[in-house]
Amino acid sequence: MTSNGWLQILVYGLLILAVTKPLGVYLHRVFESPERPLPRVFGPLERWSFRLCGVDPDEEQNWKEYALALLLFSLVGVAVSYLIMRAQHFLPLNPQGLGPVAPDLAFNTAVSFTTNTNWQAYGGESTMSYFSQMAALAWHNFISAAAGLGVALALARGLTRRAASGGEAPRTVGNFWGDLLRSINYVFLPVCLVSALVLVSQGVVQTFSPYPEITTLEGAKQTIPLGPVASQEVIKEFGINGGGFFNANSAHPFENPTPISNFLEMLLIFAIPAALTYTYGRMARDQKEGWVIFGAMALLFLVGVGVTYWAEARPNAALAGLPVEQTLGNLEGKEMRFGIADSSLFATITTAASCGAVNSMHDSFTPLGGLVPLVNIQLGEVIFGGVGAGLYGMLVFVILAVFIAGLMVGRTPEYLGKKIESREIKFAMLYVLIFPLIILGFAAWAAVAPYALPSLNNAGPHGLSEILYAFSSAAGNNGSAFAGLNANTPWWNIALGLAMLAGRFWMMIPVLAIAGAMVGKKTVPPTLGTFPTNGGLFPVLLVGVILIVGALTFFPVLSLGPVLEEYLARQGRLF
Repeated sequence: MTSNGWLQILVYGLLILAVTKPLGVYLHRVFESPERPLPRVFGPLERWSFRLCGVDPDEEQNWKEYALALLLFSLVGVAVSYLIMRAQHFLPLNPQGLGPVAPDLAFNTAVSFTTNTNWQAYGGESTMSYFSQMAALAWHNFISAAAGLGVALALARGLTRRAASGGEAPRTVGNFWGDLLRSINYVFLPVCLVSALVLVSQGVVQTFSPYPEITTLEGAKQTIPLGPVASQEVIKEFGINGGGFFNANSAHPFENPTPISNFLEMLLIFAIPAALTYTYGRMARDQKEGWVIFGAMALLFLVGVGVTYWAEARPNAALAGLPVEQTLGNLEGKEMRFGIADSSLFATITTAASCGAVNSMHDSFTPLGGLVPLVNIQLGEVIFGGVGAGLYGMLVFVILAVFIAGLMVGRTPEYLGKKIESREIKFAMLYVLIFPLIILGFAAWAAVAPYALPSLNNAGPHGLSEILYAFSSAAGNNGSAFAGLNANTPWWNIALGLAMLAGRFWMMIPVLAIAGAMVGKKTVPPTLGTFPTNGGLFPVLLVGVILIVGALTFFPVLSLGPVLEEYLARQGRLF
């Protein structure tokens, strides 16, 4: 570890903190204020898109209507993407003449991008045409992120909306179509347009030209993949999707060529999840509520990046005694233009934020270095998390923490003046239990199935870690992987596709149900027995609840994977 590495981590954290308030204020104006920003610029676009889609944003929905709109829209998205990939050989912008994508892979990929996972069991440059990359994949990067943002807003409205003076409490949580279109028009399109141009200035390619063939210095022939990369690269980071245009993802020099492009991509990943905490504070009419959530997220993130950097900056114990130079740390699977610090920081960010983009290969990390990204995912998309998913996941844990605090003092728990009762706790526990059920159930199946095991390139604890990471990434809608697993087989494509669907929508529905249950409740004034959720003690309780739930759920299987692998490596054994 070096002072330069720690300085980069510090600068990154300070810039995220600096972005949180202005972007949070902007998001609040977009979604909650009648006076939206830049009306002369975005007003006509908003009116045109609403008119084209037949949407009345003032016609609000209850939680069931909101959920139905989300599910139907997502189902159509899966179908459209599947058909595009299956028919790409008939469609334009296919200069390489690539054939149709196999049915099981097309299903997996369509589900993957619809659920904001962007798990890729294929090499983009050898499988997807330019048209498929844009119309079936990059398009989903916009709308899946917008859908997740909408669910977070719906839950925030359910928790923060109050009855007007002398009136009845509201029963609606917003309008899905209004949230979706405003997310795209006001947030994703303008930021991505500007940021894509910055990436192009750094050397990220953006072209429809066919792949050129060049002669290398040795006289051999080499084909150089190209494509409309910058436009997909920026939304994959800002929308926290993660799917790369190329197989090497953000480790590829045409996706992420310079330290400047690398730093910009990391900033884009955390920008919206961090800002949403400030937006939530404004919606709650108490900015401290937002900062408490931000503080809990930041604490978990800083611990994770510190452990990862420490683990990767030291020699790999498994290589002790071999003629391998390790004075610079564990460099396997890392780009030298980024080094240990930026690789460790990127890996922690992308798994804390449920992005899945990578600028190094997590499969090549040390056992403890790879443990942190895996744990980040398994804690449930709450360390900043995906667009919207991080906030609503953390708010579910807030409800659980408030409930536990209420049990300790022997009174009905309250949050923002609303009583937390059995119905909300049942939905919250459903949310918490679905996640490990998907991961552990599928992982146990894969660990014994004769048609699943041949896909592993490693035996022993590392092989188990690859299986566990795959289903954690799928259920957590992350998309990164331990690349030693060949997941492009019919069973893996279907199993991971089902895990992605369940991890996205089986967890969104309880969240929206909590929003519907909370929005109609009357607020009660705080008393001496009310546990304060805007002070310094609550984030400690919140982090404790998150870690205890995660440890009780996943520690047994982690002890058989990366923990055991670290122990064996220290004994000089590979497995």
